[in-house]
Amino acid sequence: MANFAKPDVPRFSVDVYQNEYLPEGGREVNAIVTVTATGGGTIGKGPGAAAAGRRPSAAVAVMVDCSGSMDYPPTKMRHARDATAAAVDTLRDGTHFAVIGGTHVATEVYPGGGRLAVAGPAAREEAKRALRRLSAGGGTAIGTWLRLADRLLASADVTLRHGVLLTDGRNEHESPDDLRAALDACAGRFTCDARGVGTDWEVKEVTAIASALLGTADIVADPAGLAADFTRMMETAMGKEVADVALRVWTPVGTAIRFVKQVAPAVEDLTGRRTEAGSRAGDYPTGSWGDESRDYHLCVEVPPAGLGREMLAARVSLVVPGPDGTAQNLGAQGLVRAVWTDDMTASTAISPQVAHYTGQAELAQVIKQGLDLRKVGDFDGATAKLGRAVQLASASGNADTAKLLAKVVDVVDAATGTVRLKTRVAEADEMTLETRSTKTVRVKK
Repeated sequence: MANFAKPDVPRFSVDVYQNEYLPEGGREVNAIVTVTATGGGTIGKGPGAAAAGRRPSAAVAVMVDCSGSMDYPPTKMRHARDATAAAVDTLRDGTHFAVIGGTHVATEVYPGGGRLAVAGPAAREEAKRALRRLSAGGGTAIGTWLRLADRLLASADVTLRHGVLLTDGRNEHESPDDLRAALDACAGRFTCDARGVGTDWEVKEVTAIASALLGTADIVADPAGLAADFTRMMETAMGKEVADVALRVWTPVGTAIRFVKQVAPAVEDLTGRRTEAGSRAGDYPTGSWGDESRDYHLCVEVPPAGLGREMLAARVSLVVPGPDGTAQNLGAQGLVRAVWTDDMTASTAISPQVAHYTGQAELAQVIKQGLDLRKVGDFDGATAKLGRAVQLASASGNADTAKLLAKVVDVVDAATGTVRLKTRVAEADEMTLETRSTKTVRVKK
């Protein structure tokens, strides 16, 4: 393990968990890399917290769905206004911010004029007055909301840029390609949390937004819960202290990276997001960090070697963009090794961490497969997949996912994965399971 710290920012450390032993001719090396950031700034969050000092500068754009469906029921729009006001109240003094109203076009609600406001008592009150004028009407084109957020956030000379997006419907007024192009344009420029309110929105759209922009996705089935959810989201955003952290993986000649996945606190495949970083190294984006810990599963293919040989299979470090645009190494480093042995006990053992997260990744996959099969009427296939999900959730101690599964299936025997599909399932329960399917639990101590 190695770590690094600068004054007033988190200290990063890297720990590697693996079974480095391979049988003769073995080629696949798996490791769980735990990255932890601790000991950042201690200035409080919310109104009154210092704008300067230990916390970095930040800009936030809140995108509120104002399409016609937000008027059904009428209380939905009121709860959205209240939630946005709660988010504004949670902003740290000195934070640059804007509120965007989203329909088939994007509108600057506050402050307007292509500008960002700076959070303080007066600006918060002005923003809340502007929110009272929000009304529902029009269609939904989320890509336009994201592009406006990007332009506004880019106008501020700040360290951290973050978006919060709320929608209650499907993205019906632009093509999937338009939304994908907007996400591609915004990726790496700001992070974004996405929320679906009610049950008339598309889970895959909301989760895709969060995935592309390295944020979180969730459902708020009852609009009355929006204010509490927005407050928690903004508190988390205000706790971020380092932006654009990348996991840099170096591998020697003859090796190939099979995949790099975040596996805690949620499953996110980063393999296709690699950017080359010189000879034999690549960077995988992880977004913004506060005081927190995340786990990554690294799988490397190494050239076969004889008994007794050993090699460095990969070196993992952390980098951020430096002032001149070049990568600045944070100093934290972990080594992944490969050792060939004829000790069958050693070479066939599976690291508990690797086994746990392999199961968690499968859990997320079979839940999505099971729900998709259920939607198309393949009830036998759905039963098999969701039964496997129940078995995996039980074995890993993922109690939250187990509770969500129990709302979709009747569990006969969790240990064997024996279940029966429920004949009637509330739409909110099915959407909650699908939205939260990638959330994981950490290895039992």
